[in-house]
Formats: sequence, structure tokens, C-alpha cells
Amino acid sequence: MKMPWIALSLLLAFTLYTGWTMAIADQSLLAFGLEMLARPDTTQMVIDLYLMAGLACLWMVNDARSYGRSLVSVLPYLVITVVFVSAGPLLYIVVRGFADKRNA
Repeated sequence: MKMPWIALSLLLAFTLYTGWTMAIADQSLLAFGLEMLARPDTTQMVIDLYLMAGLACLWMVNDARSYGRSLVSVLPYLVITVVFVSAGPLLYIVVRGFADKRNA
């Protein structure tokens, strides 16, 4: 199984689970985020998560530039990463992987 297929499987599972949890949640995504920042232990997890998200954003930008693409082409993935963290890089890997296959 190639990387785009693995990323697509993870993206679908993550998206379905995220949608389900948001549908049954008692609070908004913003309220949940603020609650996570209310305690030092969960704040540490959020900081760790967004550090990794930042590194993933840097990787996506550098990868796109290495293929001659502009920053604007990566912007949707960066926005998705800011909101849903893992979904942005996973979607980028899926789209880039299948585009590379098509161009080969």
C-alpha cells in the first residue's frame, strides 16, 4: 500500500470520528479549546500538538516550493491544519501523492 492510500485511510477515519464527536458534543469547538487551555497539563498537550502542526506547515510550504508551487497553493491545507491539525497534512499528502501518480 502506497503513502497516499495510507494517508487517505487515516484522513477518512479521522474525519468521520471528528464529525461524529462534534455532532454529539455538548459544547462548541471554541469552548472545548478554551477549556483545554484552562489547566497546565492539557495546555501542555495543546502546545505540543500545535508545535507539531507548525512543523507540518513548514514541511508543506517547503515541499510545495520544491515542486515549484506557490504559497497560495498550500494555503487551504494550512488553514485546515490550524483548525483540525492532522487533517491538513493528511489531505496534503493525499492530494500531492495522487497528483504525483497522475503526472508520472
